Amino acid sequence: MSKSNQSLELYVFVLVVVTLASVHCSAIPDKKQRVQDKPLSSEPHEVHGEHNPDYDHDAFLGHEEAETFDQLSPEESKQRLSIIVDKIDKDRDGEVTEAELKEWIQYVQRRYIVTDTDRMWKDHEPDAENTLTWESYQKRTFGYSDDPVEGSPTFEYKDMIQRDRRRWHQADKNGDGKLTKEEFQDFLHPEEAEHMRGIVVDETLEDIDKDGDGYISLQEYIDDIWGDDDADEEDEESNREGEPEWVRSEREQFVQYRDKNADGKLDNQEIRDWIIPEDYDHSSAEATHLIRSSDENGDGKLSKEEILDKYDLFVGSQATDFGEALTKHDEF
Repeated sequence: MSKSNQSLELYVFVLVVVTLASVHCSAIPDKKQRVQDKPLSSEPHEVHGEHNPDYDHDAFLGHEEAETFDQLSPEESKQRLSIIVDKIDKDRDGEVTEAELKEWIQYVQRRYIVTDTDRMWKDHEPDAENTLTWESYQKRTFGYSDDPVEGSPTFEYKDMIQRDRRRWHQADKNGDGKLTKEEFQDFLHPEEAEHMRGIVVDETLEDIDKDGDGYISLQEYIDDIWGDDDADEEDEESNREGEPEWVRSEREQFVQYRDKNADGKLDNQEIRDWIIPEDYDHSSAEATHLIRSSDENGDGKLSKEEILDKYDLFVGSQATDFGEALTKHDEF
């Protein structure tokens, strides 16, 4: 892998959150997911006002290794789902409660973070003290450990190195210049650590704020989620005519909810409220949705039979990451 690709690989973890990318085709093309507190899936939660089953599949199964998914028959899907249900039902009472389902969904998401950190940690070869120095990380990622000054081999990666270094310093809690594995996890997945969330906001602003005024305008917001990077103010009105419905909905979201002080742009706090919401528990909401959609007898919990009857809601006919869920020997 080239040093450029290695560096770009790191940014995928934050910019798409997630990391949990689905291989299913989406009815909403090129819509970026900026919200960092929603790692359940990169699939849209709703399509044309209807709940998207691909979102449910990613949330329930995880998507660490999307390229390994297998096509399964309904019978095979049900057989494997049955084994997973036994793991979710931790008290072995034959019923899956909303709390057990929420805990499972959170476990699936944590597993991605841990697995990804393990892979990257081994790839960067920590020292004998089981720590990683900045110099070692920079050399492994960019090919050289020297500072990116003009004329140096790393100068073309100056912005990327500076951005990584800023995040590195924030992750280095004790300020010793080295990262433990736990600190490295915060470095790779800053959205998961409270003390790193300011970095997530800063990086989001830098990515979207094309005019460099320190704010995100409505057009910059739309250009980012729609991917229309070449649009300018003169084209804005004509572009609106060809916008899909979900883009018009995002415009309304910006005006009515994102831009809280109604000044036409998002400041630092408004960006934080957007991408790191504190008032919505996505794993809890997803567990509630799955219960309500499958609870035939209305007792507020699910039997194995109720789950298997709705197997397509949980897993569909495609088993994504089933092998991971079935062969893991760690304690859930």
